[in-house]
Amino acid sequence: MDPVTLGIIVAVALIALMAIGTPIAFALGGVSLLALLYDRGLPELTYFGETFYHSIAVFGFVAIPMFIMMGAAVASSPTGRDLYRSLDLWMGRLPAGLAVSNIGACSIFAALSGSSPATCAAIGKMGIPEMRARGYPDGVAAGCIAAGGTLGILIPPSVTMIIYGIASETSIGRLFIAGIVPGFMLAGLFMAWTIIACKLAGGYANPMAQGADKLKATVKANADTNIKALIRVLPFLAVVAGILFALYGGVATPSEAAGVGAFLCLALAILIYRMWQIGPIKLIMRDSLRESVMIMLVIACAEIFAYALSSLFITQTVAGAIADLEVNRWVLMGVINVFLLVAGFFLPPVAVIVMTAPILLPIILAANFDPYWFAVVLTINLEIGLITPPVGLNLFIIKGIAPDISLRNILMGSLPYALCMVLAIVLLCFFPGLALWLPDLIMG
Repeated sequence: MDPVTLGIIVAVALIALMAIGTPIAFALGGVSLLALLYDRGLPELTYFGETFYHSIAVFGFVAIPMFIMMGAAVASSPTGRDLYRSLDLWMGRLPAGLAVSNIGACSIFAALSGSSPATCAAIGKMGIPEMRARGYPDGVAAGCIAAGGTLGILIPPSVTMIIYGIASETSIGRLFIAGIVPGFMLAGLFMAWTIIACKLAGGYANPMAQGADKLKATVKANADTNIKALIRVLPFLAVVAGILFALYGGVATPSEAAGVGAFLCLALAILIYRMWQIGPIKLIMRDSLRESVMIMLVIACAEIFAYALSSLFITQTVAGAIADLEVNRWVLMGVINVFLLVAGFFLPPVAVIVMTAPILLPIILAANFDPYWFAVVLTINLEIGLITPPVGLNLFIIKGIAPDISLRNILMGSLPYALCMVLAIVLLCFFPGLALWLPDLIMG
């Protein structure tokens, strides 16, 4: 059977398995195993086991569970509540101040947790009820949190960036720096649209204008509480700053920095919020273990999938066919973006990265695109998938937080933010320096 026909069969089988609800790791592993057995027979089982083990027996992967534990320690503590309160104190006077402060809280919490679902859940549990109580439209309240949560995989430290760095053999420190400016640019675009949306809705442009004297008195009364909340958050921000300094300054490897960061965040959560009971600590460990095992299993099975595609010459055939297309490199990049966008609709970011990196990276390099710039573009594409159907993980998290808001309202409130992400990709295409200037400045 020729590689093209075999590749189509493998793709259809994979899509069919995921469509009936098979976990992604099992679908990848099962299809790969059947394809290898069909082509090479039972002896291939030996290589299957060896590839599965060696794909995750990499010291660099220690950073993944450590950063996940760091995020779980932050997400399971009242850090998100304190961060929300302190930002509301300083940004509440802006037009659409409460919604804007929620996006700001998502941006900072994303840096603390590195997880989009955790960011969405932690800030949404406090932000959505408060915004609705102050009269914000349901679509704005749900949309700004769903979109703000996506920043968790772009603003460093990011687990997806670590996985991309390992898959592409690129510098994780440089990848982290490349995500800083685009991450905060995207947060700025979200804030700008939020202000516009509130003005279009009418009556919500500046909540301070509604009963100004009463609201100012409330803010003044709560100022002391909110400042104390900010003081409690500052040590966590210092840990993130220290991790980034250690990575960029060459003081520690990503695995070492992640281990120290996980220990410090866990210790801070216990000391600052007096989480002495075994229950909260057990919850942190359980969440960390569950997500780490899921990610590592996906990585191992995706590595087997990549091995199967390469062994059956499917990867080489597809890459060669794309490389032989006599089209402008930006047309090629447009096709790749559409492919990533569609993949992100159905698959989580980790799965997309480990599945597509072996195919796309040679094409990207052959077309003279920078792999660090491409990492940011890829990540933003995957962020869009978090707030668009049919999977749209953040949409369902918001639905769980506010079950009385219809899924249609959540989706309609989120779609303008997806367009902001498309705009960010366009800006990165016209101005690659947005992603590359800071890494070049710091790391040369």
